[in-house]
Amino acid sequence: MKKRKLGKGQLEVSSLGLGCMGMSGGYGPAKDKNEMIGLIRKAVELGVTFFDTAEVYGPFANEELVGEALAPVRKQVVIATKFGWKAAADGKWTALDSRPDHIKRVAEGSLKRLKTDVIDLFYQHRVDPNVPIEDVAGAVKDLIKEGKVKHFGLSEAGAKTIRRAHAIQEVAVLQSEYSLWYRNPETEIIPTLEELGIGFVPFSPLGKGFLTGKIDDKTSFDITDFRNNVPRFTSEARKANQSLVEVLASIATEKSATPAQIALAWLLAKKPWIVPIPGTTKLERLQENLGAAKFNLSQPELLRIEQATSSVDIVGSRYPEESEKMTGL
Repeated sequence: MKKRKLGKGQLEVSSLGLGCMGMSGGYGPAKDKNEMIGLIRKAVELGVTFFDTAEVYGPFANEELVGEALAPVRKQVVIATKFGWKAAADGKWTALDSRPDHIKRVAEGSLKRLKTDVIDLFYQHRVDPNVPIEDVAGAVKDLIKEGKVKHFGLSEAGAKTIRRAHAIQEVAVLQSEYSLWYRNPETEIIPTLEELGIGFVPFSPLGKGFLTGKIDDKTSFDITDFRNNVPRFTSEARKANQSLVEVLASIATEKSATPAQIALAWLLAKKPWIVPIPGTTKLERLQENLGAAKFNLSQPELLRIEQATSSVDIVGSRYPEESEKMTGL
């Protein structure tokens, strides 16, 4: 697989990464650990060098899974993890905490769970309104000086926050949601990243599965699947949003591709410093997603996709109101 450079060319990764969150829950019960280790190692065989996790996934279990799976090939891959949450009084991870001392404790825990002596990319998972971003950037800067972290990243941060953080410690990567059904970053975020030389890693590049064409208004989700609480995934919203998938399916048929591959190819064509991280727990989906890298969309094809999809009004917000408030955007 071809490589791409994130953040002024210092961080080189495969053009598509692998989001590992769903292996430990979120989209239903956690999957069998040995099966997921096998899937991660198969991804490496297929050319993936960029793997995304976080302490809150599980919590902790996903970092342990990724660490064990990648230990034999540690020097060949880039592992990204995240800080910024703490367990609230009820035991749920709904409270933000990016105090410098907390960041450093999280780093120590992540290093152990990932079975490594350095974190390649350390993201602030969500902007903490109670801690100045300068203090956050300063804490990660200290970790970089100590050799425990290589690169600093932000997730779901607004343009002003990105600039303030970047002034203290170079931000290598921003991770935020971006896809054909969530294009808000195009207005202000992407121009800011281009100006500052910061790479962009879109999460949910397949619209939490919706852009694959495998979900419709009759689809039912496991009781533990967070999409049950997402306004954009109500039955009514899914039915209304189906027209977007139909547009993708039409173009995919002409290209002998799948809707998912066209959605990912569209992202890859937007900028050479964009690296999507679709997640999956199935080998066939992994292979399908990675196949997107072979589709080079021409400018006329991109224009057609833009025109066709821009006429579709997406129904439903991407998060419940309280979660949306935590994005920092």
